[in-house]
Amino acid sequence: MLDDFMVRASLAGVGVAIAAAPLGCFVVWRRMAYFGDATAHAAILGVALSLSLSMSIFLGTMLVALLMALTVTVLSGRGYAMDTLLGVMAHSALAFGLVAVSFLSGIRIDLMAYLFGDILAVSRGDLSVIWGGATLVVLLLGWRWSALLTATLNEDLAHASGIDPKREQMVLTLSLAITVAVAIKVVGVLLIAALLIIPAAAARPLSRTPEGMAITAGLIGMLSTIVGLRAAYVFDTPAGPSIVCVAAIIFLTSSVIRGSKIAK
Repeated sequence: MLDDFMVRASLAGVGVAIAAAPLGCFVVWRRMAYFGDATAHAAILGVALSLSLSMSIFLGTMLVALLMALTVTVLSGRGYAMDTLLGVMAHSALAFGLVAVSFLSGIRIDLMAYLFGDILAVSRGDLSVIWGGATLVVLLLGWRWSALLTATLNEDLAHASGIDPKREQMVLTLSLAITVAVAIKVVGVLLIAALLIIPAAAARPLSRTPEGMAITAGLIGMLSTIVGLRAAYVFDTPAGPSIVCVAAIIFLTSSVIRGSKIAK
């Protein structure tokens, strides 16, 4: 069954959607959209590092994404405006990554595949990495779900409940780094943040509980993957951007539904 490239692509997209759904909800709740963008942009630097050191792309991108997230977390409390800091870090990381890739001699690299994804070229080994990372993210967030919700709702309440908000922030940071590393093959570094945010934002008007929103976001992400891949196959369009376009259409639809409910 896994000899069919469309089946492998679908499984890869579903795996990333499962990881991105609960994490994307926290990104939306905490208003961390630019934080996710900065972490994702750092992944291209991880690609260059991995290729130059002949190491796993997954490991290299995860380490650099984690380093970027930690750097932003540390610097955010030292007098820098968060939006300015994230803008500087995101674009600097992407620029340094692209420059670093240009210095790689003797290595053939398809830069567009890393920028916009190459889901149709997913191998069985890639599937193992994607589903392994997705499982780890889901288990990690499931383990800390209640504490993460409390810390997201109110830091004072978290302290009163014996929960360290900084520790929960580290859990999200680690989960984000893993998700970025597994998603780079599916949608590329420029669209990872979109796959995190759009399904979660689309699920928000359709959900009544945090858990319901995470599940709905996962379903929207999976639907976007399957429909987007089919559309890419039929219309001969790039697979990664097609998946994001479908997610955006679902978001617009949910927004219309929300508007009609408010009007009533």
